[in-house]
Amino acid sequence: MAALAAFAGVAAATLPAAAQPLRLEITEGVIEPMPIAVPAFVPTSSAASTFATNIASVVAGDLTGTGLFREIPASAHISPVTDFSAPVRYGDWKAVNAQALVTGSVAVSGSRLTVQFRIYDVFAGSELGTGLQFVSTTDGWRRVAHKVADAVYSRITGESGYFDSRVAFVSESGPKADRRKRLAIMDYDGQNVQYLTDSSTIVLNPRFSPTGQQILYTSYDSGVPRINVLDVGQVRKRVLEQKPGTMSFSPRFSPDGRSVVFSLAEGGNTDIYIMDVASGALRRLTSGPSIETSPSFSPDGSRIVFESDRSGTQQIYVMGANGGEAQRISFGEGRYATPVWSPRGDLIAFTKQAGGRFHIGVMAPDGSNERLLTASFLDEGPTWAPNGRVIMFTRETRGEGGQSKLYTIDVSGRNLRAVPTPDGASDASWSPLQP
Repeated sequence: MAALAAFAGVAAATLPAAAQPLRLEITEGVIEPMPIAVPAFVPTSSAASTFATNIASVVAGDLTGTGLFREIPASAHISPVTDFSAPVRYGDWKAVNAQALVTGSVAVSGSRLTVQFRIYDVFAGSELGTGLQFVSTTDGWRRVAHKVADAVYSRITGESGYFDSRVAFVSESGPKADRRKRLAIMDYDGQNVQYLTDSSTIVLNPRFSPTGQQILYTSYDSGVPRINVLDVGQVRKRVLEQKPGTMSFSPRFSPDGRSVVFSLAEGGNTDIYIMDVASGALRRLTSGPSIETSPSFSPDGSRIVFESDRSGTQQIYVMGANGGEAQRISFGEGRYATPVWSPRGDLIAFTKQAGGRFHIGVMAPDGSNERLLTASFLDEGPTWAPNGRVIMFTRETRGEGGQSKLYTIDVSGRNLRAVPTPDGASDASWSPLQP
């Protein structure tokens, strides 16, 4: 966690410039990626040279990974950028059809890293908005790159970025009959993997707190499933209190972080409970012979979506955050599971099993406009990017040796991409943007 701790003092400062509107409108139709040039950033000294090249590379990778941008390769550049302060030769960039240009400068002094960058609308011949400056330690150079990419993405699309975020997940290794599972955390793009638990016991369902500094997860280290909460920075955990003789699982924080909603199994019955984090006070939200699980709050904390088999098959229901009557919102063919509310509040993602295949889909909170984004032997467990534009999920391959991997897909159903991990991976939880 040294790099994250070192980045805690990141600062941003404004550099003067003129603004012109260049905007990439994101719609559900087919999008032609915007051609963008991200030449290597200019180092102010030999000590900054490698950082300058690597930062520009990560920025370009973040942007092109969205499927919304197409990088113009360095081999096509007519004139290299060797002076960050020099006027832009717009004609040279128009000639290679670049619509946007990102330039940057990198300075290193001891362990201090300073990155300046600017975004240009090539065809308008002007700078977009204002330039920015990020300051960190050299250990935090990758986070700086993600922050630069977030700024570029936001300025061109008008939406918030999601690159400076992390993913908690279950790392899986060993044969399928003896799968070893560890709780792990990584950057959104699969880099900087760190293991938070060993493989001595089964772990499931990691879920970030609203601040991204804590993770809830289910552990079998006591022999039955119980909910633990882990402080990420210190890798320190504690067990949430639960009723004796019960099993608890599928936890999630409320949007304000003051409560935890989860499933509790007692006497052969599984219902949804909510716990006040400060006092440990426990309250039951559902009651009945059916299985209720996988609760997820709406972004404003007023409602909870969950899955239940009260109708005879797994379906999705929505109720108030204080419990009460629940409304069924899924009515398509097949079974629905693992619903999770988008950070925007406009959609609910879910797992669907129908026609012998598994799907990741989305629907409006009232159940309308259902759309299936994927189809596979086994797709499950969606989690939303902080900006509500991208979904990460688990895909398992067929066969006895089948391995689980993480994938992302745009909410439009385009741009399916595998997330690189050292071993198998499942049960992802996307963090909010880092502070």
